[in-house]
Amino acid sequence: MKPMQRELTAWAITQIQEKYPEDVALLIGVSGHSLENDCHGECFDYFVPANDNGNNLAQTFIIDGVGHDLYPRSWQRIENMADLNDDFAFGLADAKILYCRSEADRRHFIELRERLMTNLKDKDFMFKKALGKLDTAMEIYRTMIFEASPYKVKMGAGFIVHYLAIAVAYINGTYFKQRLDLETVELAQMKEIPEHFINLYEEIVKATASEELKTLCFNIISTVRGFIADRRPLKAEALKQPNYKELAAWYEEMSLTWRRIYYHCNTGDYQRVFPDALRLQHELNIIKEEFGLVEMDLLGSFDIRDLNGFKQRAEELENYILSEIEGHDVAINRYDTLEQFLAENR
Repeated sequence: MKPMQRELTAWAITQIQEKYPEDVALLIGVSGHSLENDCHGECFDYFVPANDNGNNLAQTFIIDGVGHDLYPRSWQRIENMADLNDDFAFGLADAKILYCRSEADRRHFIELRERLMTNLKDKDFMFKKALGKLDTAMEIYRTMIFEASPYKVKMGAGFIVHYLAIAVAYINGTYFKQRLDLETVELAQMKEIPEHFINLYEEIVKATASEELKTLCFNIISTVRGFIADRRPLKAEALKQPNYKELAAWYEEMSLTWRRIYYHCNTGDYQRVFPDALRLQHELNIIKEEFGLVEMDLLGSFDIRDLNGFKQRAEELENYILSEIEGHDVAINRYDTLEQFLAENR
């Protein structure tokens, strides 16, 4: 630590000891903020208040052109970092404790750091976190695609590649450690990277035309979606033990939807076929994941000029579902008549 860094760190610690001895649990330092020639740029990053009064330590100021922000991060925020619900993971993983109120505070911080490290090694956990970042990028894209303002398109594209980069890092069981570099610098060192991802990222940084940015964002999102899908942890599939009685109950509920589809296909009423077809496709997508079933493409066969062909596809999928249920020795609650139902359900 350089002389000016030491002096500023000592000042912050003195402030805590003299004004907030019971109100501040930790003072934390993190590298990666300042320029190399800012000799007092990295003396501290944040502090952990022990109570509301501790928040009063917060200060922002500029010394010789270098800005400083002594700000609070609550224990809850640090837990969020440990569980990767806060993107500032390196603020916990690579943090240096500059001051602690007690050994208990130090131990709690270290335990949260260990929790982060455990999460980073859990492939199933990290896969889910990567999916979350992918979803965020896709949500930004859904808005950006309709944006006309060039700077807003560029900003949307920037955030899209940022969240996609985090998703890729999570698949690699890691996090970004530097704030001052473009993320591609660290991505290039990771073991698994989507094909052409770095090139697409760099093209997005260089592009200025809105339509080009939108196309590039579509391409990079598609690339990362495939990359993540190919890395679904085997553990998640192995632990899944479907209850086929639940699938049977699902079918009993949805059988009326199939019945309506067949009826309206026979009458040629596509305006009534489509809403049920849409709902059924959504339900099929859900049970595919829950029960490890094959891809069930229903809507791909929807054509108002060939409702008989669509009806045939719906029948094929219904028979497939029935074969899965019956193949696992599960009976469907079927009754030929109301009298039979009443007799058996007294």
